[in-house]
Amino acid sequence: MYHVNPESVSYLLDRQCSRQWKKFLAALAAEFASQIDVGELRALMKRIGTRFAVNNPIPPCTSITEIQGAMSAVWLDSEWGWVEVDEIDRAMRIVHQCAPLWSAFGPESVDWTPAFLEGVYQQWLVALGAGDLLRVRQVTRMDEFGRIEFRLSQD
Repeated sequence: MYHVNPESVSYLLDRQCSRQWKKFLAALAAEFASQIDVGELRALMKRIGTRFAVNNPIPPCTSITEIQGAMSAVWLDSEWGWVEVDEIDRAMRIVHQCAPLWSAFGPESVDWTPAFLEGVYQQWLVALGAGDLLRVRQVTRMDEFGRIEFRLSQD
């Protein structure tokens, strides 16, 4: 069995966000959190995510496998991890792996930064034909490794 060294994990997690941006984004997050309530921050991040998705569209897809591949291609190209997509309980499960949000904005931001991804996934799936009745919702809290689970289902 392979032993995971906690110092190695800490080192790698710290490098999910470039040092060039880390202090700036931490200050930005702290200022946002001191001036704007969590609900408004989530709404802002969701709008930013929607804009990101519009600016970084995925191609038409005809299967879950194609959707997962197209979404992951965008994330991998941006060094934002990858996504796993499958169907469960009449819903689409979307699990984002290794999002750099925790590293970039700090652990204090876990209640609002994942809304960025919620907005991205919502826009991409609407563009693929999900319609107005289906919504992407965050269903797990982001962990320090940047793992977050979302569901696409009816409101």
